[in-house]
Amino acid sequence: MKTSLLSEYRKLTTTRMWWVLLIAMAAYMAFLGAVMAWSMTVTPADGSTPAIEVTDETIRSSVYATAVTFGYVFPVIIGALSVTGEFRHKTISPTFLAEPNRLRVLWAKLGASLPIGAFYGLVGTLATAAAGASVLALTGNPTLLGDSETWAALGRSVLALTLWAPVGVGLGALITNQVVAIVVVLVYTQFLEAILRIGLGSLGDVGTTISTYLPGAASEAIAGGSVFSTMGMGELLPWAAGVVVLVGYALVCTVIGAMTTFRRDAV
Repeated sequence: MKTSLLSEYRKLTTTRMWWVLLIAMAAYMAFLGAVMAWSMTVTPADGSTPAIEVTDETIRSSVYATAVTFGYVFPVIIGALSVTGEFRHKTISPTFLAEPNRLRVLWAKLGASLPIGAFYGLVGTLATAAAGASVLALTGNPTLLGDSETWAALGRSVLALTLWAPVGVGLGALITNQVVAIVVVLVYTQFLEAILRIGLGSLGDVGTTISTYLPGAASEAIAGGSVFSTMGMGELLPWAAGVVVLVGYALVCTVIGAMTTFRRDAV
């Protein structure tokens, strides 16, 4: 198993895609972190009150949790590419020849995705925090970086983003076509979940409860909040429950993929 883990890890880190996506994530998260901090602290030109009041809780959830709210698409994609890339470039057959146990290959890909996901989580979270804190400091607002609760929230942000990489592996096992997998990831993460949460929230308590178990909402629960929860768009689970839900998505997708697409003959 150790050999399989090292092999899958090397496959991820010896291509340019992982660091290209990492740089894109860092730049995107820094931009969004600064924008969120600016929108909370600068009075609009018409003199109206900003949509989100500046409090300790909103700084942590709406600024420092930005990476979890909008950046999880990056570790999901790198996780999915670890599987779909093999099918696209026809390297899956040599992989299965080297390790005939296909389930072991999937477990190795899941394990190898964790350190990559952790690195993405660390870089994305730090980029968000650095940019957000800079804007908060420039506008004369507290950065809360001396608060242990803030660092705990940032640590949970790293954890949440780490778990998205194995979710991506599971999705890649389920949808082996690389283009389709990436389109599904982008559509869901950037549009569909937000629409689902709004729609379910309009159905009352039952819909709101269901929405808390969506993967994006579970991720935000791990971080302890998001701009969506701050604005009243649904409730969130306790952070530990969020971990269980997100791990569950990764395992369910992986198991279904193992029972379906990975049972077919490689091409």
